[in-house]
Parts: sequence; structure tokens; C-alpha cells
Amino acid sequence: MKNTILTHVHESLGAKMLPFAGFNMPILYEGVNAEHETVRNGVGVFDVSHMGEFLLTGENALALIQKVTSNDASTLTVGKAQYSCMPNKDGGIVDDLLVYRIKDEQYLLVVNASNIEKDWEWISSFNDMNVEMRNLSDEFSLLAIQGPKAVEAMQSLTSVDLSAISYYHFEVADFAGFPYVIISATGYTGSGGFEIYCKNDQVETIWNKVFEAGKDFGIKPIGLAARDTLRLEMGFCLYGNDIDDTTSPIEAGLGWITKFTKNFVNSENLQKQKEKGVRRKLIGFEMKERSVPRQGYEIVNANGDVIGHVTSGTMSPSMGIGIGMGYVAIDHSALGTEIFIRIRKNDVPATVVKMPFYKK
Repeated sequence: MKNTILTHVHESLGAKMLPFAGFNMPILYEGVNAEHETVRNGVGVFDVSHMGEFLLTGENALALIQKVTSNDASTLTVGKAQYSCMPNKDGGIVDDLLVYRIKDEQYLLVVNASNIEKDWEWISSFNDMNVEMRNLSDEFSLLAIQGPKAVEAMQSLTSVDLSAISYYHFEVADFAGFPYVIISATGYTGSGGFEIYCKNDQVETIWNKVFEAGKDFGIKPIGLAARDTLRLEMGFCLYGNDIDDTTSPIEAGLGWITKFTKNFVNSENLQKQKEKGVRRKLIGFEMKERSVPRQGYEIVNANGDVIGHVTSGTMSPSMGIGIGMGYVAIDHSALGTEIFIRIRKNDVPATVVKMPFYKK
């Protein structure tokens, strides 16, 4: 099991550490609800250095990215990022990822920790274009500074006007005393903030300066358990739960990042899915009674027939009700449909709702 550079820091802060995607990661500090609240209303910091980073350089870098990803990366200008996914040849998803255009012929791909090796091999298998590929995953660290107070709390650490960095844009600029750090207005919480990409030998200094700068704003370290509740309230998919090698982007509601203005892996079949429709769909639901849906629970109809399964579920800290996502047969996917979640042999009523669950 791998450690991040900051593992000893998390342990010294009393974090509950557990294995995640092959890494020893901080899951909890003071508790999920308190940490969730900190990010929704203030500012918190996640160590997400387990994520993978690939640098693609060369005149054909864009062509390779266009081949393996579903979104249209040709729309990216330098300083802009994009959410995308990599379809496989069978209709599923290899991984979801972020694509950053660093320079005219240079792109950074940020992939899920559990898929680093798989993704590298997948992209490499299509690289017959002499694109220079570098796996920087073991060289770089990543901090997610999230929450509505992030801009104000972090402004003293950089000469860049943080409030001027639009959502899904980034700057390569000075931060916490280092000259070339990626400051990206992205995140997985829905509460605003930044993701900071830096070299491993910089991250502990940056961590310390971030907490020093944010102390008057109530900044706190946040674990992966709260990261999960935050992303679920926003209806953001988690690879391995809501999307995987067997789920198509069309089924998963990711048609908005599946652009048929170009040819990419399995694009012809995915376009047929979009035109003809799919048999199942990823939906969001809210429980009508006080109960917690969990991954793997069966979703049934009023007759008790199994119509799908829960992929993610929790008791929403912000809303105080059980919420979840899951795949159901298409004729049970309309907003307002009553479904039932089978919890310990009890069929508990729920309603299909529009995501995100949490409205600011």
C-alpha cells in the first residue's frame, strides 16, 4: 500500500486512515457531518495526491486525446480544463478524467487513482502518433481546497486574482512561495474552491502555508468520507460505484460529455444508444422515510419486482434525508416515479428526483 507525502501529517492530526485505491488515505478527522459542514459553509482541505497525472506532448497530442475521450477537447484553449470519459470497446467506461490544456501542444490528464495503470496502458495502446507520454503520478501531489471561503482564505498566497479564475479554468502561477503551481478552479464538492497541483517536495510546505493562511477562516483538514457525501449531494459519479467498465456514458447521464462531432472509441455504438434510447438509466432518488440506502441494495417496484440496484447512497448531512443513485429500468426512471429500496427485507419508498440533490 502506498502513502502520500502527507501521510505522516494526517496521522499526526489523528486522522482515521484506511486503504483506498491502493493508498493509505485519511478517511475521517473529526467526523463526516462536521467535515461536510466545514466545506459547505467555510473552507476545508483534502489530500487527494493519490490521483494520477499523465502529461501528453506533441503535435498529435490532441488527436490522441480526441481518439480516446468522449468529450471534444478541440474546444479547449490554454488555461481551460474539461470533464470527460474514456469509453471502452464494449460500451462501458475505462475511466472518467479531467483534461487540461497546458500549452498549445501539451495536455495534462488527471485520472482516478485505482485506474492509473489501466488508463496508462489503454491510452498507450492507441498512441501510434508519436505522442510523448509521461506518467507523473508518483512525482506530483494534489490538494483540494474547497468551500465558499476558499478564494478569500487563499488570496494571500498568490499574486493571481483567484476570484478571476472561472470555473474549469486554471493558472500556472506562484502559490505559497513556489513559482510554478497549477491553481485550478475545479473540485468534487460543488462548493467552489481550487485544486492545487505541485511537486512532491513542495506539498508539505504548501499544506502548512495553506493552513496558516486559512486559520482566520476556520480552515480544517477533510477526509475522503466527507468527500463522498459532498460529491453525492451534487450527483457527481464515482468511478467503481456509479460508472465502470459495464456502464455506458449514455446510461449514466453523461451524454453532455459525449460529443459525436468527432470519431472516438466506440462512438458509433454510443451514438446509436443516444438515438434509439437505452434500457436502463442512472437516476437520483430521495427516501420518503428516515433510512439510509447503501451501494448494492436492490431497487424494486410496487409489486416487489427488482428493477435495478443502488450504486451510491448516504444520509445527506446537508438535507437530513437519505439520498442515492442507482440504475433502474428505463420505464421507472421518470422524475417523480415512486420506487422502493429493499433495506433488510423491507421495501422502503423513495422518489426519483432531479440531481443535484443539494441546492445552494
